[in-house]
Amino acid sequence: MYEGSYPHKRYQKTLEFLQTHVPGSTSVLDLGVENPFSKIMESSGYHVENTQGEDLDDDLSAIVNSPAEVVTAFEIFEHLLSPYTVLKSIKAKKLVASVPLKLWFAPAYRSKTDVWDRHYHEFEDWQFDWLLEKAGWKIMAREKWSNPIKKLGIRPILRRFTPRYYIVYAERI
Repeated sequence: MYEGSYPHKRYQKTLEFLQTHVPGSTSVLDLGVENPFSKIMESSGYHVENTQGEDLDDDLSAIVNSPAEVVTAFEIFEHLLSPYTVLKSIKAKKLVASVPLKLWFAPAYRSKTDVWDRHYHEFEDWQFDWLLEKAGWKIMAREKWSNPIKKLGIRPILRRFTPRYYIVYAERI
């Protein structure tokens, strides 16, 4: 369905993981503005509401007031100064979240043109697990995958074998 390279591999893996753990007719609050993956979730039967671009470090009202059964956060927490506060404020009992993993051979991502497109955190898997557990979540399933790119060089070769994305399904404890 979404064969090929980035972002299609990421979308395919994310959708497969979501569908494994969350039924298609579920109401979802997707953290972040409407995006191509929001549309993919909707076309797969999920009832998706997105946050509206508010700074989630400062304004938690969309999260606190959401009646959604599940919260999804795909590559969101690395942009926040305080992901712990967001995770604690979620009222839904289920969470599906993914983060880019810290790569030992590359610096943290930082857009030179977009002030919001920067990674304040790049997690190792154990760090993200710990954050979730401390915020009151129990991880029920997890998966990692690599992000190969079609370039020459040492880093592109390392990207073929080194996991870049980490996704978890967690439930409130």
